[in-house]
Amino acid sequence: MPHIKVKPFEHSIVDKAIPKSELLTFRAKALNRGDELWGIVLDNEEFLLQVKYYDDEVLIKYDKVTRPLKVNLLKEALARVAEELELEILSSNIAQHKEVRYASAYEKKIEDFYDVSFPKEKVCVEVGFGSGRHLLYQAKKHPDTLFIGLEIHTPSAQQVLKQIELQGLENIWVVNYDARLFLEMLPSNLLEKIFVHFPVPWDKKPHRRVISPMFLDESLRVLQKGGRLELRTDSDNYFWYALETFFGVPQIEVEVRKNEALEVTSKYEARWLRMEKDIYDVYVTCKEESPAREALGEFNFNIVKYKNGLEQSLPQKAVVEKDYFVHIERLYKTDDNQLLVKCSFGSFDRPEHKYIFLNENGCRYFASPPVKTSVNYKAHQKLTELLSDVERN
Repeated sequence: MPHIKVKPFEHSIVDKAIPKSELLTFRAKALNRGDELWGIVLDNEEFLLQVKYYDDEVLIKYDKVTRPLKVNLLKEALARVAEELELEILSSNIAQHKEVRYASAYEKKIEDFYDVSFPKEKVCVEVGFGSGRHLLYQAKKHPDTLFIGLEIHTPSAQQVLKQIELQGLENIWVVNYDARLFLEMLPSNLLEKIFVHFPVPWDKKPHRRVISPMFLDESLRVLQKGGRLELRTDSDNYFWYALETFFGVPQIEVEVRKNEALEVTSKYEARWLRMEKDIYDVYVTCKEESPAREALGEFNFNIVKYKNGLEQSLPQKAVVEKDYFVHIERLYKTDDNQLLVKCSFGSFDRPEHKYIFLNENGCRYFASPPVKTSVNYKAHQKLTELLSDVERN
């Protein structure tokens, strides 16, 4: 991912540049460490750059938690930071290649689903669309259906957005987010189908698998009565694991097929077929309607402001409750008493990773709030308690 290496420089040049910069918003130094985070605003996107100091060079790169989908935006930010601060670049990989224009109107962020109206009555979701062949094919074949494609691999998401533009499609939304969290944003009984084609088997880390009892519960909630979850895999281990998971739930219908030819195949599936690998399809049909999703409170910090000494009072170890956890991972502070808290929280098998920004006027998530799930809301309430002085006074 984009980065630059520059010659060492005086930290004061950053502090002097911030008040008059339209790009840099703050410089926060890690407590008990030597690295920093710089706040960036560019093209209405808010994100962070990581800065690490070494004896003979300084590394400035993207921050994984807040990185925008557009790689060229990161490259532009790095180039402009170097120009504004007059830094001497030793090496970089920020040369901006001309990108094929992609349909950004069909790129959706997780916060877009807090209050959303769907443009089609029929809605389907594909989890981990990869090259996008199946997603694009389904959208062409069913123009009366909205297809929401979920993909955590940023280049794949960008490529499908380009294909949407090139093929003139209007019924695909692309979301660069974890499907296990995303489903909890959707209303009950919405979807006709959920496609999970060739998920990563994660044989050595089974907790990272998409299919799980909790994912199945959410899938059955968001599927219509008669709606279907479709798993397609070449992994024997994943197939048997999925069957065990599916048969653990009552009131569903499970159908298994083997080596069924689809109308469209990915390049990887074509390779596996040439190798004569077995391909398994498992179809789970929802047999019941689900109650409406539980209404949650707002994810804000109305009572929280930065108080002197707060950073010393925060727990150094994870706070673990029955069904959620909160872990303060790292603290960064500016010279004018602003605190940036890096934390993970929520569900044990699909945690959120966020920054929280505090100053003397208030507190907010940086740069976007977490997914509105019941587990995350419990964690949010615990974070509010930890960051406020209510319990300590």
